[in-house]
Amino acid sequence: MGILQGKSILVTGVLTDQSIAFHVARLAQEQGAQVILTSFGRASSLTRRTATRLPQPAEVIELDVTNAEDLAGLAAAVRVHAPRLNGVVHSIGFAPEAALGGNFLNTTWADVSTAIEVSAFSLKSLAMATLPLLDEGSCIVGLDFDATVAWPVYDWMGVAKAALESTARYLARDLGPQGIRVNLVAAGPIRTMAAKNIPGFEEFEVVWTERAPLGWDLNNPEPAAQACVALMSDWFPSTTGEIVHVDGGVHSQGA
Repeated sequence: MGILQGKSILVTGVLTDQSIAFHVARLAQEQGAQVILTSFGRASSLTRRTATRLPQPAEVIELDVTNAEDLAGLAAAVRVHAPRLNGVVHSIGFAPEAALGGNFLNTTWADVSTAIEVSAFSLKSLAMATLPLLDEGSCIVGLDFDATVAWPVYDWMGVAKAALESTARYLARDLGPQGIRVNLVAAGPIRTMAAKNIPGFEEFEVVWTERAPLGWDLNNPEPAAQACVALMSDWFPSTTGEIVHVDGGVHSQGA
């Protein structure tokens, strides 16, 4: 029996089989869970194609986390396939090009607000949309990138990740009395589709290549996915408001 046997898991952010979210979905299925995916717009067809590479079929639900109608209808859409959820994976992040790449001082509020809404506030939106489905012992897991320092070229996405971390702590406070855990996994850089859209991403690669005590494989999303699956299992019943670093140890090292 797998560590997620009998559980139902909602996974956002599956685009290609390089994504961390895809490997979360794959490992969750291998560990016994029923997996439901979300996507929206033109990305939905890509998500459905990628879903065929999972060990088992997975339904794909339309969800734009900035769309009030999608959020309001999410619980009903999930209930078509599963009566309850035991885990929710938030793998959502976006910043306009003008908010990245060394343009920090010149970015407008319109671009900043988009980055924060999609990358941070959406964690709260997703939590509230799925709350009617979550039982005591359920876990919400978000994918993070260490926001304790300023990184080259990451700019307002770094600010959005700091907001994500704070949002997770407040959700842990407010959902804890209902027995719902909220945690983040701060992964090191992975060569995903999202990473390719960050100007100067190669600067991250240099940092991790030189500073990770355990070493770091830029092409291997599985360690971060394993952490997500473990957090959604019953093996972390008293862990909430936590950031689990899966980055080869870079976060622990000085400059």
